[in-house]
Parts: sequence; C-alpha cells; structure tokens
Amino acid sequence: MTGGDTSRLKQLHDAGQAAWLDFVDRTFLREGGLRTLIEQDGLTGVTSNPSIFEKAMGHGDAYDQGFTRFLGTGDASVQDVYESQAIADIKAAAADLRPVYDRLGGRDGYVSLEVSPYLADGTDTTIEEARRLWTHVDEPNLMVKVPGTTAGAPAIRQLIEDGININVTLLFSQESYQAVAEAYLAGLEARVARGDSIDRIASVASFFVSRIDIQIDKKIDARIAEGDPESGALKALRGKVAIANAKLAYAWYREMIASPRWQALAAKGAMPQRLLWASTGVKDPAYPDTLYVDTLIGPDTVNTMPPKTMNAFRDHGTVADTLTQGLDDARHVLAEADRLGLGLDDITDALVLDGVQQFGDAADALLGAVAAKRTAHLGKRLNGFDAQLPEALAKAVEERLETARADAWSRRLWQGDAALWTGGDEAKWLGWLPAARGEQVDMAALRQLTEQARHFRDVVLLGMGGSSLGPEVLAQILGSASGSPKLHVLDTTDPDQIAAVAARIDPAQTLFIVSSKSGSTLEPELLRSYFFEASGRKGDHFVAVTDPGSRLEATARTDGFRATFPGDLAIGGRYSVLSVFGMVPAAAMGLDPGRFFEALQPMVFSCGADVPPAANPGIRLGILIGEAARIGRDKLTIVAEPPLAPLGAWLEQLLAESTGKQGKGIVPVDLEPLGAPEVYGNDRVFVQFALAGERGSENAARLDALAAAGHPVVRITLDTPRLIGQEFFRWEVATAIAGAVIGIDPFDQPDVEDAKVATRRLVDAYEASGTLDSRQPVADNADFAVHAAKGQSLSGSPASLLRDHFAALGPGGYAGFLAYVERNDADTAALTAMRVAVRDARRVATVAGFGPRFLHSTGQAYKGGPADGAFLTITRDPDPDLAVPGRRASFGTVQIAQARGDSDVLAERGQHVLQVHLKRGGGGLQALLSAVLAAL
Repeated sequence: MTGGDTSRLKQLHDAGQAAWLDFVDRTFLREGGLRTLIEQDGLTGVTSNPSIFEKAMGHGDAYDQGFTRFLGTGDASVQDVYESQAIADIKAAAADLRPVYDRLGGRDGYVSLEVSPYLADGTDTTIEEARRLWTHVDEPNLMVKVPGTTAGAPAIRQLIEDGININVTLLFSQESYQAVAEAYLAGLEARVARGDSIDRIASVASFFVSRIDIQIDKKIDARIAEGDPESGALKALRGKVAIANAKLAYAWYREMIASPRWQALAAKGAMPQRLLWASTGVKDPAYPDTLYVDTLIGPDTVNTMPPKTMNAFRDHGTVADTLTQGLDDARHVLAEADRLGLGLDDITDALVLDGVQQFGDAADALLGAVAAKRTAHLGKRLNGFDAQLPEALAKAVEERLETARADAWSRRLWQGDAALWTGGDEAKWLGWLPAARGEQVDMAALRQLTEQARHFRDVVLLGMGGSSLGPEVLAQILGSASGSPKLHVLDTTDPDQIAAVAARIDPAQTLFIVSSKSGSTLEPELLRSYFFEASGRKGDHFVAVTDPGSRLEATARTDGFRATFPGDLAIGGRYSVLSVFGMVPAAAMGLDPGRFFEALQPMVFSCGADVPPAANPGIRLGILIGEAARIGRDKLTIVAEPPLAPLGAWLEQLLAESTGKQGKGIVPVDLEPLGAPEVYGNDRVFVQFALAGERGSENAARLDALAAAGHPVVRITLDTPRLIGQEFFRWEVATAIAGAVIGIDPFDQPDVEDAKVATRRLVDAYEASGTLDSRQPVADNADFAVHAAKGQSLSGSPASLLRDHFAALGPGGYAGFLAYVERNDADTAALTAMRVAVRDARRVATVAGFGPRFLHSTGQAYKGGPADGAFLTITRDPDPDLAVPGRRASFGTVQIAQARGDSDVLAERGQHVLQVHLKRGGGGLQALLSAVLAAL
C-alpha cells in the first residue's frame, strides 16, 4: 500500500469525494503507512470495525507488548484490554489526521471507532457507550460509529445534540438513510434551540453497496439456472441494483440540502452529513475491481476503501462525476427489480440484521483472541484448566459453545436474562455475580470484625448448607491468620459432634457466628439456643449473618449481639460464599478480604460478559458438565487432592441443589477413592483439583488411565491454595450454565422443603406428646434393626434385605449412604469402605453424607434428581444425648426425626430406601460394614 502514481486518488478529492481507508493496524501506523497515504494520495479519513481489529489484534504478536504494558502486574477485563489497544491505535490515527482536520476546518480528517455491535438494538445503551468512547478517546477528529438500526436513529439524534461526531453505519435502504438524515437534522436543530454552536459537528451516513449486489445476484443466478422466462431481464440487472440504490439515495440527499430546513442550519455553520460509500470491495470476479468507486463519485461524499480496492483504484480507476449521471436508468433498474420480484426491501432489511451479526461475530472472535492473550499474560495468577473428552462429548461441547456464542450466553448471564433458563424468576437470584467483585460486603466492617475477633481464642460458626460449607472450606484449606482465632464449623444436630466442639472451646473466649439466610432454619436456631445458654447469655459474644428482616435479625437485636451482617436477598444460600456468609467467617479467622478478592478477580474477569463462551472458563466448564449430563454422564466425580480436598463438600451442594430436579441433574460424587477404569460405567465425569506440581500423584496416573479408557477427565490446577476463591466463582458460573444446558432453574430447590416439613411434623408431635411415632423393625440382629420408610412394605432377614437393596442397583444408578451419626475419621472410613465395595461389585457411583448436614446440600438431588438411587439410611441412639434449652425434643431426638422424615420423602419420590438403626451395645458401623460386604 505505497504511494506510486497518486493522481487518481487525489483527483477524487478534486471531484468533491473524500478517500478514506477502511483499515487500521498497529504496524501500519508505526511504520508511517497512514502518513504516507495522507501525503501522497490525499487520504482524509480512516474507518475501523470489529472485523478489522480482530484481524489486527487476533493474529501475530504486534499487540503483545501493548497488552503486557497495559496489564502490568495487575489485571483488567477483556473489553478494557481490547479498548486499551484499539484506542491507542485510534488516537495514533487521529494524530496523523489532525493536520488534515485543522487544514479543512473540521470538514474532514476523521477516524472512526465503533460502539459495540452487541448494543445495536439498545438506544440508551448505545448513547451511553458512544459518550464513553468520545470522552475516553478525547480527540476532536473522532467519529463514533453507530448502526443505523431502528434503535440507532434516536441515539444518533441525541448524540448529535450532545455535539459528538457520528459515523452512521449499516445503511442499506433509502428509507433507513432518510431516517438517520432526519435524526442528524433534528439533533442540530436541538442544539440551535438551546443556543449551542453547530459548526464543528460532523457526520457521515455509511451506505453499504456491494453486499446488496451479492444477495441480488444470488437470486438472479438461481432463477436463470432454473430457466426463468425473464432470464434476459434478470441478467441485465446483475451488478447494477446496489449502484442504482446508492445513486437515488444521493439524489434524495441533494434535494434535502436544497431545502429551506437545511439552508437555515447551513447558515449557522452546519456541515452536511455526507454519504459514505461502504462495502466497496468487489467480490464477483466478473466485475471490475473498482466498480463501486468508479460509479459513485460526486461532491460531498466519501468512499472508504479496503487497501486492496484503494490500490486498484490508484492503479486503474476512473475519475468522473458519475453519481448524478444515469438517474433515469437507476430508477428503471429498481423498478425492474421490483417487477421481477427480487425483494430489495427484504434484502436490505435482512442485511442490516446480518451486518449486526457479522460485526458481532467479529467482536466475539476479537474478544476471544484478546482473552487468550490476557490468559497467557496472567500465567499462574489464573487457575489452570485442561479437559480430555471422548470424541462424541467433545463434539457436543463444541457445538453447544458455538450456539452459546451466537445466542450471547456470556452477556445474557450478566444481564440477568431469565430466558437463558426457564424464563421464570431466575433474574432475581443473580446477586452472586456482583458479590464476586466484592460488592456485597462492607470491607471496613469486615476489617473491624477481624480486629475484634483477635480478642477471642475460638470462633464457632453455627449454620447449615450454604451458610457453613463455604466457610468450612476456607477454614480447612486456608486456616486462620497468625494471631486470629481458630474457626470451628457446626452444621449438625448430632449430639456427639456438638459435644466434641463444646469440649474444645471455652465459651468465655469464643465468638459465635449464627449464620442463616432465612433466619428460621431449624438447626442454627437450636445451636444458637444451646450455645447462647452455654455462654451465659453473653450477646456480645455473638454475631449474626442473615438476610434483612429475618427472625434472626430480630433475635440478634433483642439479645444484644455484637453485630449483624446483612445478606442479599438476590443470593441463594449455595451461591453465597463470596457474600457475607463466607466473608464474615473468613474475616473472623483473620483472612484479609481485600487480598482475597484481589486474588479472585482474574477468574471474575475471565468469566465476564465480554468473554465469549469458548474462552470463558466458567461457561465452557458449565457446557461441558451440562452436555455430559444430557448424554447420561451425570455423576460428576470430584478428585480433590490435599490440601484442596475440603472443596468437594461445598461443590456437592452447589451442583446437587442447583441441578437435581425434575428428574434431571448432576449427582456429585465426593470422597470416593479412584479405582481402575473397569469399575466404572459410562455415567461418569472426573474432575481433579490439584496444586501446581501435584499432577504426578497416584490419582493423576489413574486419571490418565481413565481418560485413555474414554472417560471425560477435567484437571483444574491452582498455583497456591490462596486462589481457592477462583474455583468458587468458576463453579458458580459453570453450575448456572449447566442448568441452562439441562433446561432447569438452577436457583430453586423445590424438593428440599419436603424433608423439612416431614421433620417439623415429627418434632412438633414429639414436643406435644414426648414420643416419636413408633416404628417397629421389619428385621433385626444383634447389631442393627431394619425399618421400613413410610409407605414401604419390606420382609426378610437383615442379610436378605441388604442383598435385595443393593441388587436393585442397575447401570447408571448410584448408591447412597446417609449416616445420622457423628462425622469423624472413623465413621468416614467405614462409610468409604462400604462405598468402594458397592462400587466395585455393582459398577455404580456411590455417595455418602452425614445427616442432617446433607439435607441442606445433596438432599435436593437425591429427591428431585434422577430416580435411580438406592439409599441406606443409618441411625443410632445418641449416647449421651444433649438437651436443647427451652424444648422437650433433644438434639438426638431431632436428628432421628430428620432421618425418618428424609427417608419417607425419598421413598415417596421412588428411590430405593432401607433404614438401618444401629443398636446400642452392638458392633456399630463396623458390623454394618461386614453385613454390606456379605450382602455383595
């Protein structure tokens, strides 16, 4: 693109037409290419669009230094990274063109920058974006490109009134051009009416040319090929309709500037809104390569040419005043096109939509490329991700990613578009998105709590589900800061577990955090009552975390709690770890919330609305696990290496409670030891969490074998445990997106309440009568008794009932061990041994939970998800029991009621349920383990 013979391009200027370049590239600018064209060819403007920037930034390394310099040691959104470089190029081009602008008194010398194509249907958002870009670039010879859509026209009127130069783009029809010309006039008149100047406001109306002929010619060629009787007339129109359309648009322009309305504005210094011919590159080799330049030359116009077309015109173009010639022929061409039914109006309407889509596609490709550059720059500051998928699943994932890109899933998630899911009330539950930016918490209040908590030796969190699982992960993975108290999490009614925590603390030196979104959850209320009495009713030893207006908020006020931290009604419990429900316990442990959110932000930016699905780690993962579930791989097996193992319990709730409903869903499988490939069915996805450098573990080798055997394997790598917050957010996004893939609302939990209702009914009956409903065992031995759930009919010996229970498991099913006993290492080991035995014998997934903890976690999926589970509910008589102040029902009584209520609901939902009650003085879980092994 060198000077050479420049006379033809300069002659365009003499004919009243400005030559603009439709191209921007950093190397071209740095090497003085634009300045050369200005000096030698009389070039007076530059245009850009997402497609141009995608070619410039997405390929090669010309922008890498700029990306690195902008990001430095910090981070920014992908959109901001892109804009930093795009605006640098625009400002450089504006500087090169500034002498032209000054010499021509602002009548030319402009560079154009486009508003986001994603905003083409939004008037207010387009106005906001254009104003932002205008302020950010801060160059008088900038033109902001705004599409001439139905929504764009009123935006253009307002922006002209604001005094912003506008390049109206994507004009195809004379009607749409006239609408934006009217918007330009009205904007100028509004300024005049309020006494503002209009002599330095410039605008062009970009009328697209070649794309019309491409579509018209396709129709013509198809009809000729079919032997249309009008073939001769059709052939005569090839390559002429777009030019005729443009000439008549220019004829209307000449009439408009002759009108009294325009002359009144011109008298005040108004510059005409020039027609700019865009899309002037020739696609059909049968046409001259300068066709859309040679035929559209006239005063007060612009032709923006891609480099190839500019070079061709410089070499052999023809300069003549062609726009005003052959107007009768142009009218005849359009009349013939109408007579022959070529549907020009339909084509131009479709081209607007297609143009927006093309620019959107280019923007997606551009932002995806920038996202990759940013990820490479971040390195270990962003958690790693790798997936090995069987061919069929990989294909389904890629197809869904493309659909998600075309349907704007990234933007729709952050915009709260409920139609992404079921079109219900999902938009009400997206407060976790801004919470991930630290917007839900009061940083100063958290730091104050950190200082106050240092006066205590221990902190005990009393909560369930989302109120306890996230804090437990933080406590076990990150631990307390030096000089800060140790955090104990109590999310149970098990008397032994409560007593164990009570024995480890001194209430006089303990801060209690009562955490409950609703403020009326049974277990936290019982625990609050117990420890409030144990502390001597010292309200200043208590902190509440609860949603505004809850019963707990009132209790905290009445009992003089030290502080109450308000939740957000727009955040469900399982999505609440990055809100006060996770950050208050974290602050009490001495974790710095500012540093925590700083470490989290790279993942938040990576999962942003501006990152297309294929480059978006949260959306890509969500599509992967959602598509896997759709083809039957609905058992997500969590392989969390030390010290990340505690993450699995939090992830269990998020996945199970969010997706397990309407008979669908993902069943998370945590803490099931890895086995050989042959012990697994085709219902698994394996996800490993490991620290960098831990990939050589025994589990890593087993995962390699599983991947080789055709099982999907995902590996997530953290450089340091301090980056655990990134996984909280990645999986929140992924779970929400998996819900969209599966076709459910990922924010409700319709089946959790049923078990709570059943429990309340039993507890209330006990409070009234002093006894639980008597249920006689259907079989027993010296170690345990077997009971039937409500509505069940069972008979046989304990051994035969266990054998029949596990025999009911078929391919794709899973076994659950629901233990209402103390959660400790010994009991966990016994349950794990049962799980491995069942998995290996029946080739099914296994899950385990301690009750009532799992009721607020995986219980939703067990009741509302796939009805292919076989659950062994395990209870025992508490010894000793613990009384609850002010209640007849003890903790042990409540726990038994919870087990019975849960079993009854599971049976009602069609799951296989067997209740085993361990006898006092028997062999306990070890005896049950032996019986399970014998049954298998």
